[in-house]
Amino acid sequence: MANHKSALKRAGQNEVRRIRNRSVKTRVKTVVKDVRQAAADNAPETADRFKEAQAAIDKAAKKGVLHKRTAARKVARLAKLSQSIQS
Repeated sequence: MANHKSALKRAGQNEVRRIRNRSVKTRVKTVVKDVRQAAADNAPETADRFKEAQAAIDKAAKKGVLHKRTAARKVARLAKLSQSIQS
């Protein structure tokens, strides 16, 4: 554990960020799973789920939880999947 006052503060900040990042990452995983499940079922709401997932992924990248290229890759793969279902 940290001994200095500044190190204690930093440890606390890291913990708050870790918890916040975990909830954002969990949300991203859930919406991605929803898109893949809708695509597997050939559901008509796949496009709606994709838009929802894209928003969540972009928001995570904006907050710095995901790297911008990781976010772009995830969105591109989901878009490709969504387009293959609609075609």
